[in-house]
Amino acid sequence: MSFGELDGGIRPLDGGWSGETFLAEAGGERSVVRVFADPRHPPQAAEIQEALHRLVRGLLPVPKVLEVRRADPDVGTPALLVTEFVEGVRGDLLVPDLDEEQQRRLGRGLGEIAATLAGMPFLTAGTFADKELRVEAHALDLTDWVESYADRLDWSPDVLEGLRDAAADAQLLLDTVARVSLVHSDLNPKNLILDPETLSVRAVVDWEFAHAGSPYADLGNLLRFDRQEAYVAGVLEGYVSARGGSTMDALDLARSADLVALVELGARRTDNPVAARAHDLLLEIARSGDVHIAPEGSVRG
Repeated sequence: MSFGELDGGIRPLDGGWSGETFLAEAGGERSVVRVFADPRHPPQAAEIQEALHRLVRGLLPVPKVLEVRRADPDVGTPALLVTEFVEGVRGDLLVPDLDEEQQRRLGRGLGEIAATLAGMPFLTAGTFADKELRVEAHALDLTDWVESYADRLDWSPDVLEGLRDAAADAQLLLDTVARVSLVHSDLNPKNLILDPETLSVRAVVDWEFAHAGSPYADLGNLLRFDRQEAYVAGVLEGYVSARGGSTMDALDLARSADLVALVELGARRTDNPVAARAHDLLLEIARSGDVHIAPEGSVRG
């Protein structure tokens, strides 16, 4: 099914914050349409995502790409990516109702996915510039990253200083890891389509923020808000079973790597509920100096 065959059978897809993802139906077939209308998207955004699907296919479950269209500035049409609709349930809708054994089993599978991504090497950290996945190098230092967002965080000087200290400690730890890998950058249960019976992952979706970066970034994302003890243990077991090392070291590196995303999200806390939660978590880290702390009221592992 191509985009031109929809005849208006399109509606926003539940669960997204971008407002650019739609469920389409025509002739009894369903597909997912991602429209890249926001000016923040690079010109080749749809083609980059299609290339990422091809890159990981066979290693990770991803939807089949049905159509790719480049933006046409002359007529004002945005780029779009059409993929198959994968039956299943979003992970974030399943996790709260799982028992400990199910949490651990799901966690292990998700940790293995993060490990697979961490095993896909790139030579340089940065963003993808085109459909060849050429990397525009961007060496990120957490202390500089915090400074670049300091005004937008709009915190008191003492709290901001606490974040600077936490970022400096995290950067020292991250500097011990020289490797660069593929990073999904939004790897969490909301972007995973699961089989509700077996809890196996049917599809990893929403590759918008993918880049080359820390092999611990996706692990940190998986563990950011979901702190149930069995789930955390399962994620870490799945990751280290493939990548090696200890679960304790992996967790330290994951929390440190996740500071990058927390700072960016926290600086735009009014955008959506996820950004607001990230801000609250970042604030607790800044006040406590502990990257493992969770916001008040969270389920802790």
